[in-house]
Amino acid sequence: MQGLRRKITHAILFEFFAIVCVTITVMFTTDHGAASSGGLAVVTSAIAVLWNMAYNWAFERWEARQTKRGRSLRRRAVHAIGFELGLVVLLLPVMTWWLNIGVLAALGLEFGLLLFFVVYGFVFNWCFDHIFGLPAAARH
Repeated sequence: MQGLRRKITHAILFEFFAIVCVTITVMFTTDHGAASSGGLAVVTSAIAVLWNMAYNWAFERWEARQTKRGRSLRRRAVHAIGFELGLVVLLLPVMTWWLNIGVLAALGLEFGLLLFFVVYGFVFNWCFDHIFGLPAAARH
């Protein structure tokens, strides 16, 4: 699977599982119920989808210019960490406002989610590539 179809499939599957995880995490780490936690998860998911498309487009453009092909452990780690750091910058103000919490509390929640999503992103992308194959830019 290649191109836009691959990107849409990736984003939908990734965000579906992310919404479930974020809803549960926010419910158990704050005093917010399922509706508020789920609403936040959906909003942050929408932001993440847009960021995912932009980040992966830029990453694949960079990747296509590299002489060494394939997705090594190092390249996958750089991809996951870069994505998550950008997402923290985008989501911190949203979480602070939505949950009506201070910046430090939001940073704590973001840090926990960041740790989870670095691992989740790595594992999900590894599985996705094995199920659907590598994109053309990463093939040997």
